[in-house]
Amino acid sequence: MVVKKKQNYTSVHEAVKAGDVEQLASMIKSGASINEVDVVHKFTPLQCAAHSGSLECLQWLLWHGADTTRVTVRGWTAAHLAAIRGQDACMQALLLSGADAAARDERGCTASHLAAAHGHSHTLQSLLRTGADANVSDRNDWKPVHYAAFHGRLGCLQLLVRWGACVDDVDNNGNLPAHLAAVEGHLHCFKFLVGKMASVTHTLKARNDHGETPRDLAERFYKDNILQYIDGVEKEKEHPETQEVLAFPAHDAAFKGDLLVVRRLVRSGVVNVNERDDKGSTLLHKAAEQGHIHCLQWLVEMGADCDITNDAGETPEDVAKRFGHLEAVELLTPRTANNNSSDEELDANNIKFFETHGVEGSTDSKEDVTLDKAEKRNARIRAYHKIKELQRLLEIAYSNYRQLGGVTEEERKMKKEERKVEKAVRELEAQLEYERVRREKLESQLDDYRAEISRLRQGRGKTRTAPAASAEAETMAKSCKDKKKIKKQPACSPGGVRLR
Repeated sequence: MVVKKKQNYTSVHEAVKAGDVEQLASMIKSGASINEVDVVHKFTPLQCAAHSGSLECLQWLLWHGADTTRVTVRGWTAAHLAAIRGQDACMQALLLSGADAAARDERGCTASHLAAAHGHSHTLQSLLRTGADANVSDRNDWKPVHYAAFHGRLGCLQLLVRWGACVDDVDNNGNLPAHLAAVEGHLHCFKFLVGKMASVTHTLKARNDHGETPRDLAERFYKDNILQYIDGVEKEKEHPETQEVLAFPAHDAAFKGDLLVVRRLVRSGVVNVNERDDKGSTLLHKAAEQGHIHCLQWLVEMGADCDITNDAGETPEDVAKRFGHLEAVELLTPRTANNNSSDEELDANNIKFFETHGVEGSTDSKEDVTLDKAEKRNARIRAYHKIKELQRLLEIAYSNYRQLGGVTEEERKMKKEERKVEKAVRELEAQLEYERVRREKLESQLDDYRAEISRLRQGRGKTRTAPAASAEAETMAKSCKDKKKIKKQPACSPGGVRLR
């Protein structure tokens, strides 16, 4: 791969397609235009990078001022091309750099329409997370759900519904998304749409502007699978499958170990190999839960990502461990990129760190720019050095700004917080002073009450002493009277004989 790095490309676009950022930088510095249009595809280097998934080159072009609003002959921006190819990482980089997610091509399609049409659910989710409208219409009043239904992209259909897309909106011909799924015979999408409508009967009886129901369209285009399903629903008056199976048939098949169904759904583009269900689980998670080795092997060979975590933070390997499927654990362990290295500290001098950490590129498209381990390592090292360089320049800029008397936003926030704290302290001090004065008043009142209580007790004691002395005098007088009566009695014998 060293020979590849020394190769001189004839155009900037060739360097971009090869992912050679060093050659790209050299050619731009030598005078090549950063927005040069190639002869064949009429792509700018930025559009070429978005189309081929050359993330590092795309980042370099954005950093050096590449125009994100340039369009191809069909009106596609770099964001449109990233959506078509499913270059999720490139899409995220474009959106962070201010690319317009609502830009329209010559048919009025946004990047969301194109991502839904091509079944790139991860790229579509990146667009929705940055505020893209899930119900935006093109010139034919087709919304992303119409494109997903027409092309049989069940994963994108599920995602759009979760983000608030309306499944009962019609296009300019009065077609519901269910009509379009019936036209193309996309049974899983049709089932899902019927289950999400307010009424099964209403959906099956809905007519477009030509008076055709989904059954009429299925009959006209010989879609027997749709007709059989409609017959079954009308007969049973309910869905033969549960809502979970309707929404995620591939996940249900992986859970049951039905490799034929999984293979058919993935290869036909109905679902992405890394599709998530409403709990964040991929097909690998479902197969690992039951230990279906044949499904796991096939999914890994198809490029399924073993490092995706579900809502509980578990990788497929973690799920296999939890359920004790040792063979599945052994199969998934060497596939895990960050195995036993999550606690390793970053060391710029440790080259091995850059070989085992990080996953770059798209989560959907894997067949475009391919770099070997050394190239990936070197790309990570360059990105790390760029981070350190920018941090150093940022510190210098802050220092210069402060020396010139400027106040940064962070310092302004800190001063604002300090003022809030000072105000709070003043309020607390005032409250404390109020409480102190109030306490002193209460203590003074308490002292007065205590003095009054003491005075009352003394008065009560005197009142009790006077009656006691009077009673004693009366007792003594009564005693004296009794003694006098005893002395006046006659001295006689009991027999009545008087003695002399």
